[in-house]
Amino acid sequence: MTLLHWAIISPFLMAIIIPLLYKLFRKIHTGWFVLILPVILFTYFFQFISITSGGSVIKETVQWMPSLDINFTAYVDGLGLLFALLITGIGALVVLYSIYYLNKDKEQLHNFYVYLLMFMGAMLGVVLSDNLIVLYMFWEFTSISSFLLIGYWYHRERSRYGAQKSMLITVFGGLSMLGGFLLLYIMGGSFSIREIVGMVGAGELSTDPLFIPALILVLLGAFTKSAQFPFHIWLPDAMEAPTPVSAYLHSATMVKAGLYLVARMSPVFAEQGLWLWLVGGFGILTLCWGSFNAVKQTDLKGILAFSTVSQLGLIMSLLGIGAAALHYDQLDDNIFLVATLAAVFHLINHATFKGSLFMVVGIVDHETGTRDIRKLGGLMSFMPITFTIAIIGAFSMAGLPPFNGFLSKEMFFTGMVRILEADLFNLQTWGLLFPILAWVGSVFTFLYSMILVFKTFTGKYQPEKLDKKPHEAPIGMLIPPIILASLVVIFGFFPNILSHSVIEPAVAAITPSLAKEVEVHISFWHGPGPELYMTLGVFLIGILLYVLLPKWMHIYTRIPEKLTLNSFYDRGIIAAERGSYSFTKGYMTGYIRSYLVYIFSFFIAILLFTMWYKGAFAIDTEDVAPIGIYEIALALILVISSVTTLFAKSRLTSIIALGAAGYTVSLFFVLFRAPDLALTQLVIETVSVALFLLCFYHLPPLSRHEERMSFKLGNALISIGVGVVVTLVAISSYSTKLFDSISQYYIENVYDEAGGKNMVNVILVDFRGFDTLFEICVLAIAALGIFSMIKLRLTRRKEG
Repeated sequence: MTLLHWAIISPFLMAIIIPLLYKLFRKIHTGWFVLILPVILFTYFFQFISITSGGSVIKETVQWMPSLDINFTAYVDGLGLLFALLITGIGALVVLYSIYYLNKDKEQLHNFYVYLLMFMGAMLGVVLSDNLIVLYMFWEFTSISSFLLIGYWYHRERSRYGAQKSMLITVFGGLSMLGGFLLLYIMGGSFSIREIVGMVGAGELSTDPLFIPALILVLLGAFTKSAQFPFHIWLPDAMEAPTPVSAYLHSATMVKAGLYLVARMSPVFAEQGLWLWLVGGFGILTLCWGSFNAVKQTDLKGILAFSTVSQLGLIMSLLGIGAAALHYDQLDDNIFLVATLAAVFHLINHATFKGSLFMVVGIVDHETGTRDIRKLGGLMSFMPITFTIAIIGAFSMAGLPPFNGFLSKEMFFTGMVRILEADLFNLQTWGLLFPILAWVGSVFTFLYSMILVFKTFTGKYQPEKLDKKPHEAPIGMLIPPIILASLVVIFGFFPNILSHSVIEPAVAAITPSLAKEVEVHISFWHGPGPELYMTLGVFLIGILLYVLLPKWMHIYTRIPEKLTLNSFYDRGIIAAERGSYSFTKGYMTGYIRSYLVYIFSFFIAILLFTMWYKGAFAIDTEDVAPIGIYEIALALILVISSVTTLFAKSRLTSIIALGAAGYTVSLFFVLFRAPDLALTQLVIETVSVALFLLCFYHLPPLSRHEERMSFKLGNALISIGVGVVVTLVAISSYSTKLFDSISQYYIENVYDEAGGKNMVNVILVDFRGFDTLFEICVLAIAALGIFSMIKLRLTRRKEG
């Protein structure tokens, strides 16, 4: 593997040794060891900026399953590099923050950092994989590791609930996404994203009837992961995770995986107007719904959770509208590229201001013991540095100058307003809703940003409601949010330091047909225009709503709790559990005979149906050897011994009859010139009979007064059916030759390839070596289990 592949899997490798480091160095916080890796990875990926900004890409492939077109292909272009830098850069700051946030004496740090590293590696795999199946594998790793991180405090019921909720929703989306990927493979014959994009450019996929289903399934994966309406309900409950987890997963990584998928797949699906309407429509709806619900939250992390939902919707809507840029051949008349540019820029800005705000909330919780804004207030004088960081982050989120959020919000308004100039996909009609909803969502964004800061740091100080006296956080906990807040200011005053190096290559990767013409220049002042008037309206109406907040907050109580999406989810889960319990209770009787009836009935039905549907039944006696007197005699003995085993009154008689059946089969092998099989059968049969005799010796004798079992027609029909089906399958398989016999291959290769003369032995230990090995493992596990039960029983006897 190349160094790039090692960089992707290095978090997984380090996760293996974290428990050892935790055990050996208990006096040192485990986070200090973990911090080294994301710093190294960020430095490593940073050097690729000069390559991607020059229009080049890095592609390295490791063969995995080439026959299935599944290879570990690492692909670094502008988009993948942007996410890799966010994952490792924010990851390093989060690890540093967690060192001061998590107490090494009270927390199970080895578990926390193993989960965090697993998640970091999974995210790197998602954004740097060119193969769709490998991308899906890493995608599900993010779901598993986020489940573990959200449920880190598993002793809390709400943590377990939030972890389960996120797992169910995101895994549902992941499976849907896999279905979309498989449909793309059926249409294009490749799992490579680059090759599929090339096919779309040639017009090979968009006319396929499977194209729309693939589009919808892929979007289900993106919407569930990026918490788009109505799948956003998992994100607020995921706030039960430790604050470092929230800062990492919900500002820069996991929730942005869906945005990455949409951006990456836009060149594939953008030809369809449905892509623009679904991505843009659900995005703008999520923006409004998330910002509206953020205002009513009383938990600081709840406000940030819904603010994250709204900001993700904003970026998603920009990606949807920006997809229309691919319908233009040149930039002169391309009115939509600004939306894609705004999406990439705001994605960076959101990671900086939202990461800092999550850390601020963690500091407030850590130093006051609560996140409830009804108990907070007046903290500005106690925590001036934290207050300054909060002001910067919240004002940037609200879109106030001179911070970076103001620039990307202005570009957001520009992208929405330009929809009115569109002449495709009927945007000139219903497209009018986009700028209206964008403005409404921005008003509530401004409002919850003000609530977040001023309800926490200004107003009346309420010491009687706090668990401890507030004070400024330690410097180690302040450094990460200070760095992020500094970036908010720097990117606000000097946005073009990112233009050519990071933003331009990312935009070019999303719009490959325009890649050579993309030039990015971000200006702080554009002069008067619709965007400026929309911004002024946001400020004025937002301030008015904040001042009058107590007079209109009651509208949130008008929505009945039972009509909320969370209520539907909870009732659905309860109904599913009850239904599955009732269904399982109906067929799980506790009797093996009942389970055998299910198995054999299904066996008969499916095989008979398959043979009938495929017309597979056939009888061919052309190559059948003549049946001699010896075969007839042995067959009669086999039938008689089998029947005797069933109806014998004595266990000894049953064992002898069963042994006779086994020895008769051995004689068949002798007649058919298979001495090795005959010897094997004889040995096994002898051992089995001896074991039966030893076991049955300790059982009580059969009762003479045993009640006679009644005849059951159903059981008789099932037993006859199994015999008939097996016979038909055997006759048909012998009479139908779809492939050449493999025996000739063994004859030709046993000696030359495997170096053995005994064909049966070579097949068992060489050609079928893994099969034999696994059979031995199963027997060993069973033996260990039996030994453990016997030992446990003997121990209990001694204790008794």
